[in-house]
Amino acid sequence: MSDRRLLLVHAHPDDECIGTGATMAKYVDEGVQVTLVTCTLGEEGEVLLPELAHLASDRDDALGVHRQTELAAAMAELGVTDFRLLGGPGRFRDSGMIGTPPNDRPDSFWRTDLLVAAAELVAVIREVRPQVVVTYDDFGGYGHPDHIQAHRVTHYAVTLAASPTFRPDLGETWDVPKVYWTAFPRSIVIAGIEALKAQGIEDEFTAMDPDDLPFACDDALVTTSVNAGDWLDRKMSALRAHATQVTVDGGFFALADNVGAEAFGTEHYRLAKGVLGPLDAEGVERDLFAGIGG
Repeated sequence: MSDRRLLLVHAHPDDECIGTGATMAKYVDEGVQVTLVTCTLGEEGEVLLPELAHLASDRDDALGVHRQTELAAAMAELGVTDFRLLGGPGRFRDSGMIGTPPNDRPDSFWRTDLLVAAAELVAVIREVRPQVVVTYDDFGGYGHPDHIQAHRVTHYAVTLAASPTFRPDLGETWDVPKVYWTAFPRSIVIAGIEALKAQGIEDEFTAMDPDDLPFACDDALVTTSVNAGDWLDRKMSALRAHATQVTVDGGFFALADNVGAEAFGTEHYRLAKGVLGPLDAEGVERDLFAGIGG
């Protein structure tokens, strides 16, 4: 067992699998302590299973409770045993999208005072003492309010966790050496769209304009790529556990079958805090812990 510790901060159950699932499984198998913090229960998610449609927020409003079971099943697939809900179950509610009624709720994550949410994460950071923290970029990957808020909360909490004057009751200070943002390289997304089109697949994903991919990151901004293709099957199994939210047989997730494990199983990041470790011949880092030591 190494003394390396990785903390990931995601907005909703299932987000952790999409961009970081293979990375999580890889590091678990390498003996790294992997901790996941999920900021909301995803109460406002669209329910893809007709037999569970009654769970939706405009009906029984019980989706959040159900998604906790999906999250637990997904973590079992990845081998992650330390997964937490920020502030406890239901502390911060899924905000929905900007301009929708859920986004105006005072208990939504988006409307939560930044210091209130950050203090909850500070306690986790000081307890876990991670060398590496992973979250979203300042656009939240694609603009979802909860993703943007997760980015803000994470960076604020990282700063506060290192401050000896902030809430000593939350534990001893800890200065996180490296913070990364998740990234989907534009070239890989475009290659995937073209591969699907070549097979005659037409859907919402293949219809996207290659010049307007809000979740794609310019390749030049990617600093780190973790080759976790051997763990792609575990990632896809974990995604399937989020059955109310994810269908892995088409759209974006069809990339796994059409672009290949090397492309879809390699997960990409941008270093936001800290110093890059050794780079390979392609000029990218291959390990989130590079330069830190174990």
